[in-house]
Amino acid sequence: MRHRRWIFRAHAVIAAVLPIRVAAQTIDSLTPRVDAIMGRYTADAPGCATGVYQNGRIIFAKGYGQANLEYRTPITSATPFIVGSVSKQFTAAAIALLVEDGRISLSDGVRKYVPELRDYGKPITVGQLVHHTSGLRDFWTLVSAAAMRNDDGYTANDILQLASRQRNLNFDPGAEYLYSNTGYVVLGIIVQRVTGKSLRDFSAERIFGPLGMTSSHYHDDHTMPVPGRASAYSPLSAGGWRINVWNNDIVGQGGVMTTVEDLAKWDENFYTGRVGGARFLARQLERGTLNDGTTLAYAFGLQIGEYRGLPMVEHTGSSGGYRAVITRFPSTHTSIVALCNVSTAETATLSHRVADAVLGARFTKPVPPSPVRAAGATQAATAVVPSDLGRFAGRYYSEELDATYEVTPAARTLIVRRPRGPADTLQAADPTTFRGGGMTLRFPGAGSPAPSFMAEYGRVRGIVFVRR
Repeated sequence: MRHRRWIFRAHAVIAAVLPIRVAAQTIDSLTPRVDAIMGRYTADAPGCATGVYQNGRIIFAKGYGQANLEYRTPITSATPFIVGSVSKQFTAAAIALLVEDGRISLSDGVRKYVPELRDYGKPITVGQLVHHTSGLRDFWTLVSAAAMRNDDGYTANDILQLASRQRNLNFDPGAEYLYSNTGYVVLGIIVQRVTGKSLRDFSAERIFGPLGMTSSHYHDDHTMPVPGRASAYSPLSAGGWRINVWNNDIVGQGGVMTTVEDLAKWDENFYTGRVGGARFLARQLERGTLNDGTTLAYAFGLQIGEYRGLPMVEHTGSSGGYRAVITRFPSTHTSIVALCNVSTAETATLSHRVADAVLGARFTKPVPPSPVRAAGATQAATAVVPSDLGRFAGRYYSEELDATYEVTPAARTLIVRRPRGPADTLQAADPTTFRGGGMTLRFPGAGSPAPSFMAEYGRVRGIVFVRR
């Protein structure tokens, strides 16, 4: 063990000394190419911090744009950003560490640790939470469906209460893959209940602290000041910007605040195993499997795939106006990071373009073409017109969402009004099915007035509304 510690210390010393000479030459050649890619983020607008890590070194790190428009604070490689779902790999890492410690098993039923969740007849396992195969309905989608606001002051306990009200799952545990932020909030709760420490404290002790990530933490208190942090923004249609920072204290699904410089230390752990060791590193890349044996691309908070012929490990993140990505090419010991504070940043595209510039001929396939969007394309109007739209009119209540929808016929459509939300216009897909505003409402074929409907919202299926 002493020998191993000496190796890690020696590695750290070498990494601290060598980049001064090697990185200077690389930056000279990389800077104009990355500047061309990131040039849209000017000094007068929010933007991004970008980093390139190679062979244990930061070979490029630079900020583009403003971290704070009010105080004119420029973005640098040391600017802290909220990284959204990039945080999932840290939550999954905390679970993996507890598995290596022998304190939990991936086959454990979730209700062993979180009995507040309903018994759905078929147990959900910890591993199914990790791989998004639990069937738990995504809480952000539930929040949207209930017309609550993303920037309300939610806590993990609020999300647990919302999840516990759900009478059904999207599907039987292990039957499908469907991304669920709820699952990762529950994972954070499991860490707390097993260790007696918050996810923030456990990660500081077992991940961030040992790696020297002094500017990284789970931001579980939105009132806590962080010097130099980036505020997040979204563009206004008439020009200018609005602040877009969600003031909640939920962690697990997201919530990590970190920097380009700190993420280099986490990225290098992928190769050294300084935290966790070899078995931990292997577990991070364990891909989920469905009940029928299908292997998924999703591992421990990481997407496993390929880009231009090279193996790639990646995850993006978004929270309010923050956007983030870590793109890793293990066969070349190269990673690209983009942390942005503007909601329009397409971070995966940015990181791939930087990878094109950095790795060049190492790729074996050409640059994929950009998707072409048909100009002026509009969805054809449906010809379906139910004979009696009036039977759908009324107020309907969902106990699972604790929300009431008011449904009103309007010519050939239905107008749906929700509390604290804008009215949505739904078109008929068939005589009893209506779609619009990101939702699908399915009414029974009999009954006048209609007694109920079932709603779907992307990552949430089968919400029942009953006429009041």
